[in-house]
Amino acid sequence: MALPSPQSSAPSSAPSKDISRRGLMLVLSSPSGAGKTTISRRLLERDSGITMSVSATTRAMRPGEVPGVDYHFIDLPRFDQMVEDGEFLEYARVFGNCYGTPRGAVEEALGAGRDVLFDIDWQGTQQLGQNARDDLVSIFVLPPSGEELERRLHSRAQDSAEVIAGRMAKASDEISHWAEYDYVIINRDVEQSVAAVTAILHAERLRRRRQVGLPQFVKTVQAAL
Repeated sequence: MALPSPQSSAPSSAPSKDISRRGLMLVLSSPSGAGKTTISRRLLERDSGITMSVSATTRAMRPGEVPGVDYHFIDLPRFDQMVEDGEFLEYARVFGNCYGTPRGAVEEALGAGRDVLFDIDWQGTQQLGQNARDDLVSIFVLPPSGEELERRLHSRAQDSAEVIAGRMAKASDEISHWAEYDYVIINRDVEQSVAAVTAILHAERLRRRRQVGLPQFVKTVQAAL
């Protein structure tokens, strides 16, 4: 069965306006170059019901970055205090810098029925699963082949040959975690991949456990019979 085109006006997957819904956490993971960032950007452009998670970090702000939009920039003592207080859904220390997903903003969005998109690796996904499994929907994005992954990395013209070799070496370890995810898509064509992610998102929004107003709605229907 063909997936709906992301450019067409597909039927809404939202429950009835009488039924409140809990939001979900949608995770996209992949090795560098497989296309998850492109898929994420197009999904955000086309679906107003989902927003990107904003991480906290201890690294310095780069030119053009906006606090609260790209990252929440904090110092190391503050980060360590947030870890101690359990204020992160997931966090990691990478090359001397710390990154973490603040729990409060995400839980507020989920409670209001808004979905949150995460572009994180398998380790972050494992932590989210430990801390909020019922809210998590995870998708792993695979490249069509190793050769195509390398070609995409070269075509970006962003990294040196040495950096690309490092990314390729890391890709095998990242791909080894594919079976830990709820869904896996092979990104042969970005439009088809966006359509696949959109279909998954629509279906997951209709899960019974996320429609928190459904029991009361059913009672009103039964009372009228």
